[in-house]
Amino acid sequence: MLEWITNTIKVWGYWGIALLMFIENLFPPIPSELIMPLAGFTASPYQPGGAKLNILGVFLAGLLGSVLGALIWYYPGKFLGEERLKTLADKYGKWLSISSQDISKAKRWFDRKGSKAVLIGRLVPGIRTLISVPAGISNMPLLPFLFYTTLGSAAWVGLLTYSGYLLGSQYELVDKYLAPVSKIVLGGLVLIFIFWVLKRKRKGTSK
Repeated sequence: MLEWITNTIKVWGYWGIALLMFIENLFPPIPSELIMPLAGFTASPYQPGGAKLNILGVFLAGLLGSVLGALIWYYPGKFLGEERLKTLADKYGKWLSISSQDISKAKRWFDRKGSKAVLIGRLVPGIRTLISVPAGISNMPLLPFLFYTTLGSAAWVGLLTYSGYLLGSQYELVDKYLAPVSKIVLGGLVLIFIFWVLKRKRKGTSK
């Protein structure tokens, strides 16, 4: 996979980065944690032969692909609804590594966090790709969806791009060290939610 990502960026440049990030949003197994650090590395002046791409162009290309990919998941949620999507996921989802349980997980996340779930979800593994689905199911207006999606995607893409730029040829370390950090963030958010639920239950019983 790494060789394919590398060749796509070499041949297509910025358009290749946008295409890879677009596909990454459709097929979760393709990791943005490899695409954007590698793209950031190509913009580093410290690599052999100097910078091949501009770091701002790399960032914007990755952001464009990420946002367009998010839109692909938004519209099925909006027009098909939750139950039909779950049925399709169980029938054909193996090709995308997506199940009805993944859709339910994303929907619960959205129901808890509301519109901000789109912003936060773009930073959380396992939620990042599918958070667009419940936004569509819940008929979240397009402009707020695009705003939060772009904001969250910009933070994620920017972090990965700059990490690859700084690490140079060691860009693969981004995936190694970022994965545990992402899990810690997710765990912290879950604990906050549990605390909030328990607090509400206590208030309800005290009335």
